[in-house]
Amino acid sequence: MSGDAVKAKNGSMVAYDGRMTFKKMSGGGEGLRGMVTRRLTGEQMEVMEVKGEGTCYFADRASEINLVSLHGDKLWVEASNLLCADAGLRTGTSFTGLRGGASGNGLFTTTVEGTGQAALMSDGPAVVLRVSPQYPLHVDPGAYIAHQGQVRQHFQAGVNFRTLMGEGSGEAFQIRFEGDGLVYVQPSERNTIGGDV
Repeated sequence: MSGDAVKAKNGSMVAYDGRMTFKKMSGGGEGLRGMVTRRLTGEQMEVMEVKGEGTCYFADRASEINLVSLHGDKLWVEASNLLCADAGLRTGTSFTGLRGGASGNGLFTTTVEGTGQAALMSDGPAVVLRVSPQYPLHVDPGAYIAHQGQVRQHFQAGVNFRTLMGEGSGEAFQIRFEGDGLVYVQPSERNTIGGDV
């Protein structure tokens, strides 16, 4: 950094050189309105602002880190998968509906928009998959990390008689993505409600 700032997950700094200051931010860096919104939605994101000159290193539980460049567009990301972002990027909260409930992450997700970079965490190297109008994509809710672009998502339940009898594939729920954009998935699954069906 050269006098600029980043927003990072609280406690994620592992080392730095140069001169840095660290300040806890309320409401995920969105002020009082953001704090109230996050409390109401349950989308928790404890954030600190890091300013200074030098190099600051961030990590969390030895997760893989994937840099995503935004050019005036929006990224939807699970709060637990967002490590840090350029301070100029705006963060917010977006309703996800049943997808979030099935993935065990809640009914809301974090949005990051503007121009800059965001660092996403994944359990194993993230896989970036293209969604196009000709080729919709189906993703296990437990493997979903983030998505960007002109993408619509629909929650699909594959529960049938075979599933209830214990003869199903074990993939009772999926998220169907349609449109044009990118979806980030991890090669590992969180425990989800769908995994218990």
